[in-house]
Amino acid sequence: MGLLTEGSPLSWEETKKYAGHVRKHGIIQFINLYHRLKDRQNDCLKWGDEIEYMIIKFNHENKTAKVCLKAESVLHTLQEKEKENQGNVKALWRPEFSAYMIEGTPGKPYGALLSCFNVVEANMKARREEAVELLESNESLLCLTSFPRLGCLGFSDPFCKPDPKKSSTNSLFFPDEAIFTGHPRFKTLTRNIRQRKGKKIVINVPIYRDTNTPDPFIEDLSKFGGDEEDAAAALFDHVHLDSMGFGMGCSCLQVTFQACNINEARVLYDQLAPLCPIALALSAASPVHKGYITDIDCRWDIIAASVDDRTDEELGIKPLKNNRFRIKKSRYDSIDSYLSPAGEKFNDINVLYDEEIYKTLREADIDHLLSQHIAHLFIRDPISLFSEKIDQDDEEDTDHFENIQSTNWQTMRFKPPPPNSSIGWRVEFRTMEVQLTEFENAAYVVFIVLLTRVILTYQLNLLIPVSKVDENLAKAQKRDAVLTEKFWFRKDLTTCESPPEATAYMAECCSAAECQYTQMTINEIINGKTSEFPGLVPLIQKFLTSIDVDVDTQCSIQQYLQLIRLRAKGELKTAARWIRDFISKHPDYKHDSVVNEIINYDLLLKMDRITKNEEQCPELIGRPVSRSNDKIPNAVFKAEKTYSNSNKAT
Repeated sequence: MGLLTEGSPLSWEETKKYAGHVRKHGIIQFINLYHRLKDRQNDCLKWGDEIEYMIIKFNHENKTAKVCLKAESVLHTLQEKEKENQGNVKALWRPEFSAYMIEGTPGKPYGALLSCFNVVEANMKARREEAVELLESNESLLCLTSFPRLGCLGFSDPFCKPDPKKSSTNSLFFPDEAIFTGHPRFKTLTRNIRQRKGKKIVINVPIYRDTNTPDPFIEDLSKFGGDEEDAAAALFDHVHLDSMGFGMGCSCLQVTFQACNINEARVLYDQLAPLCPIALALSAASPVHKGYITDIDCRWDIIAASVDDRTDEELGIKPLKNNRFRIKKSRYDSIDSYLSPAGEKFNDINVLYDEEIYKTLREADIDHLLSQHIAHLFIRDPISLFSEKIDQDDEEDTDHFENIQSTNWQTMRFKPPPPNSSIGWRVEFRTMEVQLTEFENAAYVVFIVLLTRVILTYQLNLLIPVSKVDENLAKAQKRDAVLTEKFWFRKDLTTCESPPEATAYMAECCSAAECQYTQMTINEIINGKTSEFPGLVPLIQKFLTSIDVDVDTQCSIQQYLQLIRLRAKGELKTAARWIRDFISKHPDYKHDSVVNEIINYDLLLKMDRITKNEEQCPELIGRPVSRSNDKIPNAVFKAEKTYSNSNKAT
């Protein structure tokens, strides 16, 4: 969830007074950090995943399933165990936005050994089991991207009633008690985003029109205490949501990679960016919101709207007077520019950036692309500030920089090393929806990690214009996009042979003929298209045949890749399609787009049984035979022979 500074949070009016101060010193901090670490070399490959979980409470007698607001107590116990066993834990646990969510990562980052791929699933299982031990018998820990009835009356345990007038959210549906209370950051963000915007959050999600769905579909918000502002904000034929909780209360699956140096990090940032929409469509898992089936399959635009703090001036509704810019996107959105020299020619949209900050960065001898990127992030105000952190040592601290960096939630994140740490330059891949089982989550993680190795080893070029990536992101969220949409993708992924170095190679070898792109289906992108396009999974397969892989690891990898291939073909369902089909066949479903308590209970109960491997679900995951080790060997973290450099296989 980003920077978790301790201290006393300031109100928006107080924070606003220090916005210029935070930006000024944040840039100084970045400049100092950059010059101290820009020449850092030869960091080995390290990577790790982040999984966000929801705590669910079942009442089997009444047939209800609700989110359980006990994340703080569970997290406290898990983190106490971390402190007691420093350096020897299977998982690290961190808070998330909602009081029913926790985030788990591996206890140590994975390294460059191929055997790491054989323990990812086992670590995920051990992670979940560690947290489940702290739950009651009628409680479960599920990997749900969105809780189907979030915002419906009584969706939480204990019961909490929203307060549209006095709460941080002013929401008709989402009570303050559902926000994590163990750290002040979350309520502060909620309140300050709304106050900066000058009005409530507005999210409208198109309803899925079934045979008995009212036409037009209109929500009566007055029965929830809605006023004229709420009625004006809601759209016909849309489900109306009005709180940050509807977005940040969703869960996701993210992967972070450490590069060997800053140039490799910039290459990875660019090359992975076109994959973000593809991975989003392929992992689609959230078709139901506030008790209604909607006409989208993914959470992304909902989160973007949930933290959209732009004022009417910044949106272009009113002339600029109190604000500095008209801003096209939410602070949670797609990237606006590539960072490597090869990517520059594909930066085909106008990048809005703070010209004064850009000038400061250029005068500090930071190149155009990186200066533009940072100056673009810094068009935003800080929206959470703590009184104890106003005055900092810009030579040692980076909190002001991270304040703004960590509240630009984009599809990719370029992450400088933390000060005084052994951690190197990193990139974060942020779009994937979390999957129901460890097998699925491991498959998506291994797929993305292997792609980074293939990209760097074969010096692939996946770049397309940034505007086309934006088009793809919009398409990726549509219902059944994995089967029905076509996405812009690069035709020819290869250029020269035996390149000398990634960035120089890509900058030199990308001629106009090689920069062609076309529209392809997800199946064609993943599995290939006869002689026209090789496919990403076949490229991974080619890579694997060129290196030594032990039988057990090879078996695990092949099963993961098979899941990705069959999802792309439509022979296995996405979680979103599986959820839709389950609801449509439920005896209580009236084909009116409504997911009632009984349907929700049965859906989550089945999900729970599948998660625990008490029930098979071949239409979703096939019939994998897990080969991941039950215990994670320490040898995985000891590299007898690693491949940490870009031009070597891992």
